[in-house]
Amino acid sequence: MNAVVQFHDSTPRSLVEERALRPPTIGKIRPGIKVLTRAAQSNEQAVKLYSEMVAAGDSFDTIGQVIETRCKIRNPLVPKNTSYFTCRRSDFSNPDTADEILKLYGEDREDGRKLFRFPVMFAFDDWLRNVPNQMAVYGTSGRQYFSEYGPDGRRYCKTYAPVERDPRAQRARRSFGGRMVIHRQDDDIPDGICDPHACPQYQDRKCNLSATFFFVIPEIKGLGLIELPTNSIYVLQKAYSAMQTVSLARGRLTGTRFWLSKREFEIMRIDETGQPKRQKQMLTVLDADIDLSALLDGADDAVPALEAANKAVALLEPTGEAHPLSDVARATASEEDAGTVDAQAESFRPDPNETIEDKRQRMSDLLHRLGLNAEVRQLAFKAFGYVRFGNGWPTRSNDLDDMNARLIEGLDDPDALDRELEQALQEVRPV
Repeated sequence: MNAVVQFHDSTPRSLVEERALRPPTIGKIRPGIKVLTRAAQSNEQAVKLYSEMVAAGDSFDTIGQVIETRCKIRNPLVPKNTSYFTCRRSDFSNPDTADEILKLYGEDREDGRKLFRFPVMFAFDDWLRNVPNQMAVYGTSGRQYFSEYGPDGRRYCKTYAPVERDPRAQRARRSFGGRMVIHRQDDDIPDGICDPHACPQYQDRKCNLSATFFFVIPEIKGLGLIELPTNSIYVLQKAYSAMQTVSLARGRLTGTRFWLSKREFEIMRIDETGQPKRQKQMLTVLDADIDLSALLDGADDAVPALEAANKAVALLEPTGEAHPLSDVARATASEEDAGTVDAQAESFRPDPNETIEDKRQRMSDLLHRLGLNAEVRQLAFKAFGYVRFGNGWPTRSNDLDDMNARLIEGLDDPDALDRELEQALQEVRPV
């Protein structure tokens, strides 16, 4: 008799299963370094401590705490962007893991061995589980305020409920299952809605985007994921576009080898006077060495486009188990989106100076707006691209422009676009 292994269902069976599971981590790679502030640089003891502890491989958190304690300097370190990632022994549960990463993927560019580019693989097909993000305020005791989306699709400002005191024991009442999370409701945010324009913490630069990549690195052993934090919306947007493109083409994110690297971009910032200002900055970039044209043609794992379409057409037939394509499109669009079609379409107009990569990223955003990145609609889009433009169309600039133009029209008339998608599926069906 064969043994049967049965995993638990959605019903919790223990205290551990009552709480949301978080992926275990084995270490952290950082996007830059920390250096002494100008005030700290004038202190000889602080300079000496910084140099010695950096050479010893101590974490910057530890370095900052030691300098603050011994030299009586508040916040002695500030972040500094670099062309490489920081991979230090002190940031890993097994310090040898950092050495192994540098050994396999580090480069020596006449300044010691550093991590400029390395491969990663994601553990989840949901991009948000791979890169969770929120607006957050951190204090000396940890996270103070943070954003979460509610069932209505709105972003709310959350905080922790005040700890109750037991009047008889004259001490804090014990909290079962962790601190209780509540909507923030005070004089500054009376309705609990996260609105950065009205948030005093955001205006004081205390509330910022907080995001973290969770991934594994090929050939690096360990029972857990590695994390890499970022607070750049530009990094988050580009990573989202890259993952959505791969998800659209392959139907999943797991199994794809991505690459993380640093690249210099010219970004727009608003200075203290309110004027736009361009400046260059090194940003983390997520990329993948894949043949995008083959994937969008349906040729994943060397399967021809028409064969892949033929095998999956039955899954898209309206049998009652799958929604019609137009219904899926409506389900993925919010009520707020429906009233801003004109503004959205204008924001997707092509830039005459954009590259093929820019065109693909714009296409990815359009597909998300139209709900074409949903699993049930991915094959329909592949068939549509093949029938309309032929093999290899994602590598041709003119075809990308024509596709983006058609998708922009689809924002205004999604039903007409759905009919074209269904017609494309009919044309690739086996006779």
